[in-house]
Amino acid sequence: MVGMLAAMPPPAPRFAQPGDARFRARGDACPGALRLHRADDGALARVRVPGGVLSWEQADGLRELAGRLGDGELYLTSRGNVQLRGLGAECGGELASRMNEMGLLPSERHERVRNVVASPLSGLDGLGVRDVRPWLTALDALVCASGEAIGLSGRFLFALDDGRGDVDALGADVTLRARGGGDAELRVGALESVALVPADEAPGAALLAALAFLEAAGGTGGASGSRSSSGSGAWRVAELADGGASLFDAVVRRLRASGLPVDLGTVPVPDAAPPALGVVTGPGDTDALSVGLPLGRADAARWRALTDLARDHGAGELRLTPWRGVVVPGVRRDRAPGALDAMEAVGLVTGDRSPWTGVGACVGRPGCAKSLADVQGDAAAALPVAPRADALPVHWSGCERRCGHPRGEWVDVVAGPDGGYRVSVVRDGGRTGEPQHVTGDPAALATAVATARITRN
Repeated sequence: MVGMLAAMPPPAPRFAQPGDARFRARGDACPGALRLHRADDGALARVRVPGGVLSWEQADGLRELAGRLGDGELYLTSRGNVQLRGLGAECGGELASRMNEMGLLPSERHERVRNVVASPLSGLDGLGVRDVRPWLTALDALVCASGEAIGLSGRFLFALDDGRGDVDALGADVTLRARGGGDAELRVGALESVALVPADEAPGAALLAALAFLEAAGGTGGASGSRSSSGSGAWRVAELADGGASLFDAVVRRLRASGLPVDLGTVPVPDAAPPALGVVTGPGDTDALSVGLPLGRADAARWRALTDLARDHGAGELRLTPWRGVVVPGVRRDRAPGALDAMEAVGLVTGDRSPWTGVGACVGRPGCAKSLADVQGDAAAALPVAPRADALPVHWSGCERRCGHPRGEWVDVVAGPDGGYRVSVVRDGGRTGEPQHVTGDPAALATAVATARITRN
């Protein structure tokens, strides 16, 4: 309902998050394609892919780089970006040069702040209000043209939602959501208050909101990793003292001062709704294939199967999803079932009955020095034969940072220093009920996780 309604801050998270402003001792060291991170398994590069959109040539180029310079696998993140791991210490120059050649670094100064997620099925299944691809193109160009935007941290996130509510649920710092009547909702953080702006002006409004955040945070973040002594030290909207309520008011004032017509409304943040796996029927005579990557990882064979499909039978692109999946659009309808079978044959997740559905994990040992366990191996050992349709997602973490965990309601499995795991259900950023501590018995751990996934407290 539209009206002049006060913005209320969201509840504070009840456990520490990676990069939480309360616990920082240094500037933003978020890795990128040019700033590599030293991990236990070698250097790590994180390649920003706005909206998750890769041409098949770019995707194949990443596979070649991973095989020649890294460990041969590609890792999807919860923002639809790609990580290369196991890189040699001296590969930075060659990696940057190839990224430029592939068109993945339109602005070297902005490469770590091009964090944009978008509805993966936008324009493909007829369910969204509008195709957000024009927003994506415009916003990325505006960010890359803005000298001020370099000051954003590598964790600041934009979301472009086509109206279905999928990426609106991800807790981005600035969200645009399409609505009927030629308008767009502009959300700041997790506030329910939204500003209604003309859809054609929405990308500019999103950048304005991001720059207003920089001012509210005291000029934090960015390429230099510096922090203003007078600022809050916030890298994300949720870290502001009031959860972004004052920022929202400032954004509305700036939008109106710029001459844009702005109304106010309230729209609750929706529950996360990842795209269904399988064949996605669209308008016309083509479909899209939606598949998942087990634990967000793809070896060369799986990645090549996807790029070959996009090149030979699709629209020539891949869309990486924030749920560590891949959508291949433009597959001719009569070829789609056979193509899906081929994806399943190479080990990709093609339906909700796969034991990998809803299972996530951080990289764990041996790749991360902070991890207390080989969580990916333990997660694989605890897979159910087939999950129930109503099973909660589960995320395995090697330490209390819980890197890459989902939002909403999920099962939290965290390794402890005694070799065991703590299993609990998380809702709205906090645990529900008492956690169960399991040590020394893989079967008991698998049972505890399976039980938690079907428990609603």
